[in-house]
Amino acid sequence: MAKADTIGKLRSRPPRASHYEYREVRMPRYTSPSDATRLLTEAAEYGRWELARTSLYLGGERRVWLRRRIIKVESTLDF
Repeated sequence: MAKADTIGKLRSRPPRASHYEYREVRMPRYTSPSDATRLLTEAAEYGRWELARTSLYLGGERRVWLRRRIIKVESTLDF
């Protein structure tokens, strides 16, 4: 089983697209398709991430950008 960079980078986009936060996941070329599918499925199911973009590079490295909606919670406490 290949090990992918599961930590990734979290960052918010500029204000015009501030409804989402993004995470970049890098997978080395020796990552099997089944391992990549499992990793992305778990991220979608448990972390509520959705696929935003994929890119395959010349050396075989694959980069995947995941996004999820930023939910702002308002306080219900009255002081």
